[in-house]
Amino acid sequence: MNKPHSRAAARPSGKGRSAFECIALVLQGGGALGSYQAGVYEALAEAEVHPDWIAGISIGAINSAIIAGNAPQDRVAKLKGFWDCITANPVLDMAVLSEVHGGHGDFSRGLFNQVSAGMALFKGAAGFFEPRRPSPFFHPNGSLGATSFYDTSALKGTLERFIDFDRINSRETRLSVGAVNVRTGNFTYFDTETHLIRPEHIMASGSLPPGFPATEIDGEFYWDGGLISNTPLQWVADGPTRQDTLAFQVDLWNAEGNLPGNLVDVTTRQKDIQYSSRTRSATDHFKRVQRVRGALANLLQKLPRQLQDMEGLELLREVADHKAYNIVHLIYRSRQYESHSKDYEFSRLTMHEHWQAGYEDAVATLKHPEIFERPSNQENVMIFDRLGTSRRA
Repeated sequence: MNKPHSRAAARPSGKGRSAFECIALVLQGGGALGSYQAGVYEALAEAEVHPDWIAGISIGAINSAIIAGNAPQDRVAKLKGFWDCITANPVLDMAVLSEVHGGHGDFSRGLFNQVSAGMALFKGAAGFFEPRRPSPFFHPNGSLGATSFYDTSALKGTLERFIDFDRINSRETRLSVGAVNVRTGNFTYFDTETHLIRPEHIMASGSLPPGFPATEIDGEFYWDGGLISNTPLQWVADGPTRQDTLAFQVDLWNAEGNLPGNLVDVTTRQKDIQYSSRTRSATDHFKRVQRVRGALANLLQKLPRQLQDMEGLELLREVADHKAYNIVHLIYRSRQYESHSKDYEFSRLTMHEHWQAGYEDAVATLKHPEIFERPSNQENVMIFDRLGTSRRA
């Protein structure tokens, strides 16, 4: 992939890291939109903001694994290699680009995107997925082929090509990927703190039915974590590990949008709402929980010595603390011509645009020094959003 133009210097991380015990990168699911996250990471890497913990769902899990599974100096190149591998039609892309510059604009691009998405439906994406032949309706009941429209077996080799799983399991960078147990319906995080991560764990996080088949891991079958929660922020911010954290949350779906005017708009808006994971309500709830944690910690400190051994206090001490969190929220905002097929439109042209948008948004965000400062409010939580420059909706 050619290096995008108009690169700008982002803020180095040295002054901000000392305020936090952990820098986390949280990546949402969203299929072909995921190159936006790669652009965000490129800006972070240029600013030497290197995450200690990366958590992802679906395509976010793949990007997370590529980052955690490579040396810092190789990560951007490996991300570019992966996204070049699974996108296609560079010659057709250039023809469309010429048409757009010829004055036809959004109409031309919208038509191209629909054609490109249709090609993905009928042909798949190289190194990622391909249509089942014969179709699932001709496979015997109970077989894996009968449960999905696409075969994702090629993805395992692609992951092994771009990811060093030995490096992941060395736990140099913590990795967490979310999936859903098909049999129990329970959400599971495969985490380097508790699991030996293999390609199957990454594939499981992106096994979205009925397009993709469930992935078997140790006798259990798993589907895409986005079926329950498409954003792993809660695992990082409110899970069993509590530490002062600067979290960069990169979302591919925008919860806010316009009232739909037709059925295509309805489908597009429905996807945005479904997969945005209601981040605002989640962070508001997290603020309230943090306020309770802090108040409880203050109360426990003031208890007289004779009450320190009261029954139940140990449980309260486990949840009481003054940990601080800055959550920096970057959201991809769709262009006018993008529709409900934007998550499976795998053209090289669009991938480059998503990547560039992520890079520009992250560069603009990193210019705000306040994101690196420890919060001083009652909740010990600060939420930063809308700091990026690009507005595409």
